[in-house]
Amino acid sequence: MTDERGIPRREFLKSAVAIGGVAGFSACLGREEVDIPTAPDDLSSYPQHQHAWNEVLSRDDHGNVIAPSHRVLLYLNYRRDGQPNEDHRDRVETALRGIEHAYERSGDGLLFTVSYSPAYFDRFDESLPDGVDLPDPEALAPFEEPELDTPDAVVHLASNTAQAVIGAEEALKGNKPTLNDVDQPKATLTDVFSLADRRTGFIGNGLPAENVGDAEGVPADKVPEDAPLFMGFKSGFTKNQASEDRVTIQSGPFAGGTTQHISKLRLNLNQWYNQDDRWQREAKMFCPYHAENDVVKGAGDNLGDSNGVGECEPTDKTAREMGVVGHAQKNARVRDDDGSPLLLRRDFDSTDGGRAGVHFLSLQRRISDFVDTKEAMNGTDISEKSAVGQRNNNGILQYIRTERRGNYLVPPRGLRALPPVYPTGSNGEEVTYASS
Repeated sequence: MTDERGIPRREFLKSAVAIGGVAGFSACLGREEVDIPTAPDDLSSYPQHQHAWNEVLSRDDHGNVIAPSHRVLLYLNYRRDGQPNEDHRDRVETALRGIEHAYERSGDGLLFTVSYSPAYFDRFDESLPDGVDLPDPEALAPFEEPELDTPDAVVHLASNTAQAVIGAEEALKGNKPTLNDVDQPKATLTDVFSLADRRTGFIGNGLPAENVGDAEGVPADKVPEDAPLFMGFKSGFTKNQASEDRVTIQSGPFAGGTTQHISKLRLNLNQWYNQDDRWQREAKMFCPYHAENDVVKGAGDNLGDSNGVGECEPTDKTAREMGVVGHAQKNARVRDDDGSPLLLRRDFDSTDGGRAGVHFLSLQRRISDFVDTKEAMNGTDISEKSAVGQRNNNGILQYIRTERRGNYLVPPRGLRALPPVYPTGSNGEEVTYASS
């Protein structure tokens, strides 16, 4: 669908989200003919797991969760030195409640999480409780030198509706006194936080091809028209994703929460599409077996609910005999005792800064689960024993550059507003925080 200026509707909406602001919100209202229901007055039925999104998201014909199309990441720094006070906690919770009431909790409404970094928790005298694995971010491969993100908090906004993510952002900043016909509170996030960075993106069938624009390093005529991601293949298969329960912290003061890693990755799509043919792309994304047997049709919708890498030969064998190993093939080596994956991916593509990239966002019970998976993806053990290079022919490593990394704790919903290190007090005394 295009307007009188010939701009595709979805490209326009993506651009509006990337630009943001009240003007972007108003523009979306004129292009999105949708009525988003408001939330009920009583939010007590909302799950305590902030990350429990799947039950209110649509699924495809194979049962795979369909990720929300539009995303915004707000990186925030707490304005106060030292530990938070109760007034600031109340202001943050009140602001969050405002956007919760404005839009129903759904893929077409609004989903969001609030998370906190190790730098935020460093302001407390005590360390995080045992069982909460939240180290400082660091480089996770010998060939990367990322900048390390250390904001105090990150708000992740997600919706299939562009106006919802922009509207929520502007309300949290105090720029929308009324949102979806719901009066917003005077308390705002910017009463308490300053904005350190804003990152945006998109995911969904056809969106990358429609949103190439003038982004650096994207061969506009090569990105498949139906692909949900820039590299041309589907991801997020149900059987290759950890469940929300699997990534949830099970005990301790932050039970019901999870940990989150966010990497900002830059893509070299010119090399991906112009140097490599379909066989190489399929072998490097999945495994050589898939490429040899023409397993993947188009973007991979035919694969159903699994990427099928269980059919692939062992990585050392394909590295030795074929000189290449697949990205998914390497990652499949890291599983729980019952064979389940460790990570729940909620990543999305981006053209922030006019360059093709990925905001790789993953949830896991412990940051060490992400580190273990990244180690498998690095394939250093494979390159040391074969002709496969440290990056060349080693999955998709040669097409990705890690620019930033950050680690965060996503507390349960009742502790999302400036949580303390010990929600019930280090000596066991009761502390009251926001609840449904």
